[in-house]
Amino acid sequence: MADGHLILIFGALLFAGIAASLLAGRLRLPSLVLFLGVGMAVGSDGLGWVAFNDYELAREIGIAALALILFEGGLTAGFGEIRPVLRNVVSLALFGTLITAAICGLAATWLFDFTLLEGLLLGAIVSSTDGAAIFALLRGSALKRKLGRTLEGEAGMNDPIAVLLVVGFIDWIQKPDYGIVDMLWLFVTEVGIGVAIGAIVGLGAVQLFQRFQLATPGLYPVASIASAALAFGAADALHGSGFLAVYLAGLALGSAHIPAKHTITSFHQGLAWVAQLTMFLVLGLLVFPSQFGDIWIEGTVLALVLAFVARPIAAFVAAGRGFDAKDRTVLGWAGLRGAVPVVLATFPVLAGVHNSSDFFDIVFFAVLLSTVLQGSTFEALAKRLGATADAPTLTTSALSETGTIRQLGADSVEYAVLPGDAIVDMRIRDLELPRQAVVNLIVREEQAVPPRGSTRVHVGDTLHVLIRREALPGMRELTDRWRTGPIGPRPRPKRIPEGHAPVFHVRPWVQERDGDPVTVTHVAGRDVVDRLRTRRDMPGSLVVLDDGYYAVTGPVLALGREQLLSEWVRRKARAAPTDAERSWWEEVLGALAL
Repeated sequence: MADGHLILIFGALLFAGIAASLLAGRLRLPSLVLFLGVGMAVGSDGLGWVAFNDYELAREIGIAALALILFEGGLTAGFGEIRPVLRNVVSLALFGTLITAAICGLAATWLFDFTLLEGLLLGAIVSSTDGAAIFALLRGSALKRKLGRTLEGEAGMNDPIAVLLVVGFIDWIQKPDYGIVDMLWLFVTEVGIGVAIGAIVGLGAVQLFQRFQLATPGLYPVASIASAALAFGAADALHGSGFLAVYLAGLALGSAHIPAKHTITSFHQGLAWVAQLTMFLVLGLLVFPSQFGDIWIEGTVLALVLAFVARPIAAFVAAGRGFDAKDRTVLGWAGLRGAVPVVLATFPVLAGVHNSSDFFDIVFFAVLLSTVLQGSTFEALAKRLGATADAPTLTTSALSETGTIRQLGADSVEYAVLPGDAIVDMRIRDLELPRQAVVNLIVREEQAVPPRGSTRVHVGDTLHVLIRREALPGMRELTDRWRTGPIGPRPRPKRIPEGHAPVFHVRPWVQERDGDPVTVTHVAGRDVVDRLRTRRDMPGSLVVLDDGYYAVTGPVLALGREQLLSEWVRRKARAAPTDAERSWWEEVLGALAL
């Protein structure tokens, strides 16, 4: 077939996949099911437009696609979102996958008259939830944040476990001297190398992104792809888990404030859609319905065991603390299968394992039933069990392209305000932003709200922060405190009794002796207990001291009781030579009057 024809077919299939996703929304079906249908329709048992039965090529396509999907999943989440549920995630990814594999393996041994090792191999193939299916399910879903982050983290971390189980059982079947000790050693080495490489590449990539400015915004997605390729390739070359490494690298980049983050995230979301669409098309092309005659009943039974028995038991046993019975029911029903089992099913075929020719067709039923049955009913079940919230679990949006802003040495950071955040109902001026940052826009109920210092933060708001590049590293610690606290004004010391002798003095601020006037922690031997205002036109601030006095820092230091300091500030405001300086003194007066 000519190259032009191949490109034409690929483009037509991509458009067919997009059309299928639009149709799926109208039919209330998971779009991945229709991607699968498109592949079956044009395959050898359908219209016959594309003849494809190359399992090795399918595995290579699947591995590359899964790496991109896992990287995008980590990039979208960030470690800050996964960290609170990390124990639950690890428990589900490890013990949940093992329990699912064992139950399905025993069922497969009985249903298909396999040997125990062959049955466990098939159980391992279908044991992993699918990152593409889970991310598609959660994006736009209103599932509670803790449940959503647990499912998302599990989908990213259980793929390496399933891969190790599949590789281990294949070796166990084919090597007489292989055993459980060898599988444990394989697990330890692959996971250890994967974690190390993922952390090294991810943290290294963050440093490079933050230190160097690329010529155009379009180069940042190229650099992110390079990071993903280095993480997966280096781990795989060292006989580690490339899937775990690439997911951790994505988590590292997603956790950091890096330039062009919107551009990178949007690019990888589109790339992940192409990857999952391609995988399901390949699955459809590899499936030959004419061969289902001998196994369709047993395959359906195994799929039902997986959905109604194995996954729910795994969720109830391995979910960890913090989940009640309703939450565990939701976790059990959310264990969608997708392209991951399809890719894993090619492993025993290419290794020449006995009975492996049936594995692919059996996996088809597990994937199809899981995607249709669980995917189409999950949201309704979650709502019925009270496991939904007001805001989607995964939300990403870019208000505008910030290439010009980055060229000028700044960047734009988005922060979505969730229920329970420490900054809910706080004023913008109390968010403790550094002098090099400002909230320049709030998106509230799909409306733009130009913020003032007195504007209060509401649940559901998206804060758009304009920040200088040099202040980006400290933004992560600040946004963490926006989530969990402490943040905002602290109780002021008691006012000094009027009978005490008034204290007030003014002198020049000496940087070498007094320090940075913005981040100052001590003034004239007194501890700073709160920073009330930060000056924008030049370094300076208004602070409260531990003895109840107030101080204005900057070009000069003015220290005293609020009444005396207010009188001095009024004189400075009247004599201010510029509007910016006058605004600063008026802002100080307003703060002292509170």
